[in-house]
Amino acid sequence: MRPVDNHAGDSGCTLQGVSIIECIKRAGVKTIVALPDIVTCESLLWPIKRDPDLTLIPVCAEAEGVSICAALSYCQQRSVLLVQHLGFLDSINAIRVIALEYELPVVMMLGLQGMEADRLPPQSDKLSVRIVEPICQAMGLDYEILLEESDVKVVESRINQAYEQSKPSAILIARRPE
Repeated sequence: MRPVDNHAGDSGCTLQGVSIIECIKRAGVKTIVALPDIVTCESLLWPIKRDPDLTLIPVCAEAEGVSICAALSYCQQRSVLLVQHLGFLDSINAIRVIALEYELPVVMMLGLQGMEADRLPPQSDKLSVRIVEPICQAMGLDYEILLEESDVKVVESRINQAYEQSKPSAILIARRPE
């Protein structure tokens, strides 16, 4: 788990959806399980849907996505669950039971909807954004935060680590990718 640093207000390179997708593919992921998310739809979900190298499985509920990703791991297939952080909060019990207690490599990419561009998640005016990191910490869930393009390099290693160690992981997308 990487501690939050002082990127707030940083005008560094913005997140690029294409870079995130490239890292996902380099990590051997072929399946994306997703529920549309306003933070990631334009730059991640729709390009993933059009990518012939990736299979998109749409779901109606995030907990359903946790189960599908867990089942795929039993078949030696890597997947990523792409959802909004509110769906993560709604799925805490499924994540606890299926991913954490059974030690399955469920990798979640969480769009932090409503995250203000000039601050870090702990300083957000949105309670639901502020509590994501403390919940990950309380659950012992490894996570990374993507704030700018230079952070994207952790995506591939985070996915690989989750599968090598057979444990769940979260990647928080704090800025809307372009």
